[in-house]
Amino acid sequence: MQSKTTWTTLKTQDGTYTTDIVSTVEHMMEYFIPDDSESSDSAHHTHIRHETEEPLYTPDDVEFTKEEILAVIEKFDPGKAPGEDGQNSEILLKSFNRFPTLITGLYNYCLRKGYFPKQWKHSIIIPIIKPGKDGSTEVTKYRPISLLNVGGKVLEKLLIDRINHHAFSNSLLNGNQYGFLP
Repeated sequence: MQSKTTWTTLKTQDGTYTTDIVSTVEHMMEYFIPDDSESSDSAHHTHIRHETEEPLYTPDDVEFTKEEILAVIEKFDPGKAPGEDGQNSEILLKSFNRFPTLITGLYNYCLRKGYFPKQWKHSIIIPIIKPGKDGSTEVTKYRPISLLNVGGKVLEKLLIDRINHHAFSNSLLNGNQYGFLP
């Protein structure tokens, strides 16, 4: 007798199938978000963890300007789905226009302290079925989309812009590098 599968049914690693939405979501989370255990770190990963415990002291970091922050916020599409905090870029832009010194101070505090707020690292994960994979029972039929908080997206973009400026203005990239460039 063949069992009836539903859209929530996925095949697990041991060959069994998930039986309800809860077991399906748990299986997806195990697959897409593996455990990050220090006990399984290689020597290299242990070194990296240690290096990231303390922020680097870089006295030559120039503070973000109000104009720099405004330019980044304005580039975001206000129609994009918001993250866990429910704010989109339109809300952040209105807040910035009302309190530019406060928000600029917040981003500069993050820069000075080498700190990325934990709340901005939270995301909502939405599984999207890949085209042509509707009938599959494999967890790989899904592509996870992470909806991040807009405050974190802005800080990330500010930092990426600074890193790119440094790399390009000091010719730190290989001349044969063509992909993954702005």
